[in-house]
Amino acid sequence: MLKKYAAIVCMLAASVLPATVALAADGMVVVKSPHSVAVTVDKLVAVLESKGMNIFARINHAEGAQKAGMDLRPTELLVFGNPKVGTPLMLCSQSFAIDLPQKMLAWQGEDGTVHLGYNDPMHLKGRHKTEGCDEVLGKVSGALGNFAAAATKP
Repeated sequence: MLKKYAAIVCMLAASVLPATVALAADGMVVVKSPHSVAVTVDKLVAVLESKGMNIFARINHAEGAQKAGMDLRPTELLVFGNPKVGTPLMLCSQSFAIDLPQKMLAWQGEDGTVHLGYNDPMHLKGRHKTEGCDEVLGKVSGALGNFAAAATKP
């Protein structure tokens, strides 16, 4: 029953949003990638480094699953950030620190489609009950969208 409702929500979102951007889990922005998971993350690393972001970790969940004797489609998490960007968010609401540094997740769906997703800063605004920081949140939203677009560009 839950899958049925999820499918309906996805269909409604797809009719409103551009074809390359969709909502996945609550509060996530998801972009389709024409590349493999590894290439998508490689491209993301390159654009982030070119913008002065620090890469803290690249976690290959499929490799971890394999070590545990399980199969998982390609799934990689990239953890990155810059104190010049993150600190203003924490000054708005110190609890933002639980969601920082930023993360982007690339994964291959059951149908073979690769996706790149990240937390929507405007969703996090509500989570952290943040007021008066819309300018900062807008800049972060724009930057994350630009990073995702560059990593998924054909």
